[in-house]
Amino acid sequence: MEKLCKYGTNRVITPKGVLPQAATKINNDMAIKDNELLIDVITLNIDSASFTQIKKACNNDVSLMEEMILGIVKDRGKMQNPVTGSGGMLIGKVKEVGRLFPDQTLKTGDKIATLVSLSLTPLVINKIKSINIDNDQVHVVGSAILFETGIFAKVPLDMDEHLVLAALDVAGAPAQVDKLVKEGDSVAIIGAAGKSGVLCAYQAMKKATKTGKVIGVVNEESQIQALQDLDLCDIVVLADATNAIDVYEKVIEANNGQVDVTINVVNVQNTEMSCILITKDTGTVYFFSMATSFTKAALGAEGVGSDVTMIIGNGYTKGHAELTLNLVNSVPKIKALFEKKYT
Repeated sequence: MEKLCKYGTNRVITPKGVLPQAATKINNDMAIKDNELLIDVITLNIDSASFTQIKKACNNDVSLMEEMILGIVKDRGKMQNPVTGSGGMLIGKVKEVGRLFPDQTLKTGDKIATLVSLSLTPLVINKIKSINIDNDQVHVVGSAILFETGIFAKVPLDMDEHLVLAALDVAGAPAQVDKLVKEGDSVAIIGAAGKSGVLCAYQAMKKATKTGKVIGVVNEESQIQALQDLDLCDIVVLADATNAIDVYEKVIEANNGQVDVTINVVNVQNTEMSCILITKDTGTVYFFSMATSFTKAALGAEGVGSDVTMIIGNGYTKGHAELTLNLVNSVPKIKALFEKKYT
C-alpha cells in the first residue's frame, strides 16, 4: 500500500527526496489518493515572469505558445516553466474529494481557485481552448490535483471567476505590503502599473497615509497617466528598472532621498540593484518578482555596502485572499480596470 504524504512527496518521480515543487517530474495520474482533491480545470493563470518568457521564446505566436505549454506539462506533470522555475495558479470546479482531505465541506461542482503554485500541482491538459496573450490566462480542458496541505479559496458568487483568478494570482503582494508599510513611510513600487503593482500601490498609500509618500516607477509613458487616472502614487517616474543608476537618480530626486520600503513587482530580470540602491540602510526591499536572483541581490547589496533587509516574495501570507478580493471589490476604479482586462 502506497504511503501518503500531506505534502505530495509520494507523487515525486525525479529526483527522489525532494518536495513536488523542486521535482523535475511528478506523477500526474488523475486517480486521486485519499488525502487529495480532484479539480476540473477551467483556466490557468500563468505567473507573469513565466508567461513573459514563454511569449518571448515563441515570438508572441499563440500556436507555438500552446505547443510549449503542452510540452512542459507533458514532460513535468505540472506547469513549471523550466527557465523561470515558476508556475501560476488555476481556477476550476471540484470533481472529487478524497475521504481524508481536510475540508470535507467541499461539494462536487464548487468553484475554487488554488492558492498554491502550478509548479507543484499535478496537472493534465486535454486541450487548450484559448490563450489570452494580454493577461496571462490560458483556458483549458483538463484536470489537477490539490494536496492535503494545498490552500484554496472558494470563488465568491458575486465576482467573475476570471477577475478572481487574476486578483488571487498576486494576492500575496498587497497583503505583504499591508504588513511592511507603516504610517509616514516613503515607498517605491517598481513596476507600479502592472496587476500586482496597482494593488500594492493602493495598499501602500492606504498604510503610509498622507504623511508618507508612494512613488511609482514605470517604463512606459502611457503608464504614468494610467496611474494618475487611478489616483495611485503621489509621484510617478519613468525609468528603466534594469538600469540601476537611472532608477536611483530619479527616485532620489522625487523623494529627496532614499525610501523606507521598496516593492519589486516587475516580470523581467536584472532589477535587483535598482531596488537596493534606492532603499535606506535598515530599510526593506520586498522582491515579489519571480525573476529575482537571490545571488544578484545578496552580492549586489554587499558590493555597495547596503544594509537593507531583503524579503523574498512569498505568495502566501495569512488573510491574503480576503484582503485582495476585498480590495478589488471595494475600490471602483481598480475593479473596473480588472474587469476590463480579465472579464
